[in-house]
Amino acid sequence: MVAIKTTNEQRLVTEKQVGKLLSVSPRTLRNWRTRGGGPRFVKISGRCIRYRIADINEWTKARTKRSTSDLGILPFEI
Repeated sequence: MVAIKTTNEQRLVTEKQVGKLLSVSPRTLRNWRTRGGGPRFVKISGRCIRYRIADINEWTKARTKRSTSDLGILPFEI
C-alpha cells in the first residue's frame, strides 16, 4: 500500500462538511454545481463529490468585501 501525503489545503472534504463550513445546505451546493458559481469541486464518480480545502479558501477569499459597494477589484495589491 502506498501512503499519500497531502497538505491540509489539498485535503478532500465532503459536501456535508463544506455545507457546515459555509453555513449552507448540501442542496445549495448542488445548485451551485449545476448553475456554476460555487467553489470548485472534484467529481470522484457520478455520486461522489468532494471539495479541496484550497478551493474553498480561494472561493471565499474572492468573495470577501470591505463594504456593500466594494466590487472586489483593487487597482494594486495592498
